[in-house]
Amino acid sequence: MICYIGIGSNLGNRIGYIKKALVLLKKTGAVHLKKISPVYETEPIGGPKKQSWYLNLAAKVRTDLSPEELLILLKGVEKRAGRKTRKKKWSAREIDLDILLCGKRVIFGKDLKVPHPLMHKRFFVLKPLSDIAMNLKHPVFNVSINRLLKMLKPATRAVAIEKAL
Repeated sequence: MICYIGIGSNLGNRIGYIKKALVLLKKTGAVHLKKISPVYETEPIGGPKKQSWYLNLAAKVRTDLSPEELLILLKGVEKRAGRKTRKKKWSAREIDLDILLCGKRVIFGKDLKVPHPLMHKRFFVLKPLSDIAMNLKHPVFNVSINRLLKMLKPATRAVAIEKAL
């Protein structure tokens, strides 16, 4: 199955955490990286007011894991990459890996929601995702990622800074 993962960091060596997470994903053998977007720097949205800016990217992966198994794997990668426990939702974090899409599946479970329930409202998700899958259709809205992106107000600053790997 083809899935798309959002990866972000806004604490410490942000690019270092992202690169480490990508290396760890590759090493699992259960996830095969197919495409990786450029890394974008974007302003934090929500959560505590004083946060550093985020680095974000999107990755297209192929896996035989179920979405639930993929979520468990991603949480393990976050921990091994250096993520510490957060006290507040949407607070700063060393590394964050989110399942954005898994094929055409729609899942509304307690611990897993696919497509990611806020992705259509988030420039920092849609911009990198559009770089690797602009014509992919959102399975609930049946609208392309590129169209969803065009419907959003751009972030104050979204700068492509480099490729992660």
